[in-house]
Amino acid sequence: MWIKQLGNEKKYYKEIRNRFNTHSRPEDFLYVLARCIKGAVRYNSIGEFNQSPDNRRKGKLPKTMRKEIFQISNLLKGKTKFTATDYSHIFQEANELDLIYMDPPYQGTSNKKDSRYLAGLNLEEFILNLELLNLKNVPYLISFDGKLGNKSYGNDLPKALQLRKIMIEVGRSTTSTLLGQDEITYESLYLSKALVQRIKIELPKEVALKPKQLQLL
Repeated sequence: MWIKQLGNEKKYYKEIRNRFNTHSRPEDFLYVLARCIKGAVRYNSIGEFNQSPDNRRKGKLPKTMRKEIFQISNLLKGKTKFTATDYSHIFQEANELDLIYMDPPYQGTSNKKDSRYLAGLNLEEFILNLELLNLKNVPYLISFDGKLGNKSYGNDLPKALQLRKIMIEVGRSTTSTLLGQDEITYESLYLSKALVQRIKIELPKEVALKPKQLQLL
């Protein structure tokens, strides 16, 4: 499929995307994932995959993709479980030996007419569930809000949760660049008290890090 697209990538992508929406073939899904913008899955209101192709690139070489798929499979085989359930059920099963990472719908991206999510997050319920994790001393991380230039999207999570907030610099905003502006996007990462105590790293109450600096932690 990767070879067949060469020289006619945009048209071929649309053909495969239409075929996937009709027949749900897994190989078609893999292809559109490899070629769509930012690898970001988007569906329309009737459940069809509608993300556009990234015309700047052709997708990962089949040989490279095959190698990486088998490498990841070897790492995860026998150690991984996929579930489709309410997140609170996972919280109830968790203990202090676990590490939970959460990437809920970002504040400011739901409860709108052009919402990218099926439903917004019930913030009050979410906070109650985080309190449960704190009581159980379960380490966790949350990506939840962000900042573009001087404009913040969403409010900080309550101080009572005793979370440590890190702002991660993720680069220039594409939208701002198109408008002739030069603004940097930051995304937040909250660390639970149990996690901070486990990794034994002293961090100020709020810091801004680049992704490479975060990896060093």
